[in-house]
Amino acid sequence: MYKYLTIIVSLFIFAMACNGQKTEFTSEGANFFGAKITDQGFTNLAQADLPSAQSDTLEVKLKGQINEVCQAKGCWMTLQSDNSDRSVFIKFKDYAFFVPKDASGKDAIISGKLYASITSVDELRHYAEDKGSSAEEIAAITEPEREIRMMADGVIIYN
Repeated sequence: MYKYLTIIVSLFIFAMACNGQKTEFTSEGANFFGAKITDQGFTNLAQADLPSAQSDTLEVKLKGQINEVCQAKGCWMTLQSDNSDRSVFIKFKDYAFFVPKDASGKDAIISGKLYASITSVDELRHYAEDKGSSAEEIAAITEPEREIRMMADGVIIYN
């Protein structure tokens, strides 16, 4: 019995090790994270239609510049338009992939579902902590915030 248990545990560990998601840049050009998407048919964030009500969800492919990335794991990022007047908070579908923590400032194309959301004070403070904000900056967060968010299934980041 012990022999079979050892084999099963070993196979499980091997499978988990082989299933790891890359979280660093591997090429000079395009780097893909999550579902493999194309660089065709995107809309620049500056020109994109954004959801106006919390009940609206839009399936989109957006292009913009990565502004911030979670410094704990790379499990979220913000995308900013060229003229900095729009930003989108992005998380990754099913927590199935992450992006490199040093992706800030790079251009990206993201495919997924875009929606409006009210983000609680606790969640805003959590994200501020993830990005390395000071204790004073975190304490200054006292009001929930309306945000445009995206649940991404695929990301291309240009290195």
